Amino acid sequence: MTDPTVEAWPEPPLAGTEAAAVLGALERRRASSAWKCSGLRATLGPSTITLGGLLKHLAHVEDSRLARLWLGSPVGAPWDAVDRYSAPDRDHRSAAEDTPEALHTLRRGAVARSRAVVDEALGSGGLDQLVACATRSGERPNLRRVLLDLVEEYARHADHADHADLIRESVDGLTGEDPPR
Repeated sequence: MTDPTVEAWPEPPLAGTEAAAVLGALERRRASSAWKCSGLRATLGPSTITLGGLLKHLAHVEDSRLARLWLGSPVGAPWDAVDRYSAPDRDHRSAAEDTPEALHTLRRGAVARSRAVVDEALGSGGLDQLVACATRSGERPNLRRVLLDLVEEYARHADHADHADLIRESVDGLTGEDPPR
């Protein structure tokens, strides 16, 4: 089953700019995660992790990394209603209250906002620009690091033998990097 939001399977450029390579890898991970989570609410054994919870968590990561770190602005709704330190698993647990359509809409909106912020940032200075928000140690990562952290976040949750593959395989046997063609 393919995610109807994935119109064409993204392929990172074989030889392109640094920005195109980083963004290509991120788009591939986004598409893989959306495909693996398409339409399912299954859990794996006694785990409370669901595919919907993964989608909601990834939407939160998209919004928080670029809003909070890059722009230096507070994260908007629905994330601003929860203290992320006192309820770190809220994204995963609260997804059970949402429909699959609502979760996909939430993720698509977060990805669209991220793409717009990144497009603007790349147009005004490239990957070496420092984020607005400093870390606890006072360091300011650059846009390259923020994007690579997003790639890592998607890879952590959606790659083979990880969360989405284990859950998806238990439901219908589908695993792997790409949707069936």
